[in-house]
Amino acid sequence: MRHPTMEDVAREASVSRALVSLVFRNSPKVADGTRSRVLMAAERLGYRPNANARRLASRTTDTVGVLLRDLHNPFFADIVDGIEAAADRQSVQVLISHARRGDDEIGAIERLLELRPLGLLLLSPSLPTRALATRVGRVPTVIVGREVRHPEFDIVVDDDAKGAELAVRHLHELGHRRIVHVSGGRREAGAAPRIRGYERAMRAVGGQPRVVPGRFSEESGLAAAEALATADDRPTAVFAANDLIAVGLLSGFDRLGIRVPEDVSLVGYDNTSLARIRHIDLTTIDQPRRAMGELAIDTLLERLARGRRRSTTHRTLPTLIVRSTTGPVFHARWERSDEAARADNTRSGRDATRRLPP
Repeated sequence: MRHPTMEDVAREASVSRALVSLVFRNSPKVADGTRSRVLMAAERLGYRPNANARRLASRTTDTVGVLLRDLHNPFFADIVDGIEAAADRQSVQVLISHARRGDDEIGAIERLLELRPLGLLLLSPSLPTRALATRVGRVPTVIVGREVRHPEFDIVVDDDAKGAELAVRHLHELGHRRIVHVSGGRREAGAAPRIRGYERAMRAVGGQPRVVPGRFSEESGLAAAEALATADDRPTAVFAANDLIAVGLLSGFDRLGIRVPEDVSLVGYDNTSLARIRHIDLTTIDQPRRAMGELAIDTLLERLARGRRRSTTHRTLPTLIVRSTTGPVFHARWERSDEAARADNTRSGRDATRRLPP
């Protein structure tokens, strides 16, 4: 079965093909009665305008290309929600391409550029700035979630250092002094400023910064939980670089019998849908993710409309969301758990000895 064409609609409505074209371009030159007849004919036939043909004919496009880094991280889904909402208001189409690793980003960007988009929105790209600039050329581009310095790029980014400071300050006010940061890696978008903010805040309160290297993944949190549980100087609080790491930490602590927040307090970053799940109920730093997505589209279209050449940076402000994974410090909790476990083992050994036959 073939798709109905504009010629089919013209025959069905007993009008010319040119008039059908005017109707679907919303031309004011078409009488209301004729417009209604054409649209009814199109509906009966199931006709849809061929957007690709229109783009080829006009050599223009109404599409914005979006590069998405991680389909498994709900942080990006929330940003895309904002992008699509703003795009609908502006009658712009959104085309999403996914690339998990830096090498994949090159191919993903090329695929988007082949469709001649109005511009690009790159969500936390990992490619070096120079490589990004080489790939996109003169195509208007907004980078979301990562701060770079380049005259061709507009930036929409959260104040990650400020968010890290909010996390440390909250834990310090609860009495915590041994606060560890599980990072997302110094090369990942947003991770480095969170490390800087954490270290600066720890020094400001007279604490000793301690960063455990990690990645923006649940597996990284699981590994960090095991490492922290066997460390000589265990923390009373952990600040995770994002909610995925925090969920991994929460799961790892639970397996090891370490209670949150009774034994250790935990703060995440992003305030994704994971953090709001009732049995997780994670204290976290909120990025206005939907607003960041909307701002990215608006910034791109503003540059196009005004012909702006200079780059601009929009920095959103994070906020602290307090839930049930943080509480007042009790320095003896972890140590007491160890002592109780040793006492239980000793008692079990004695009981087993008593039960041995003579």
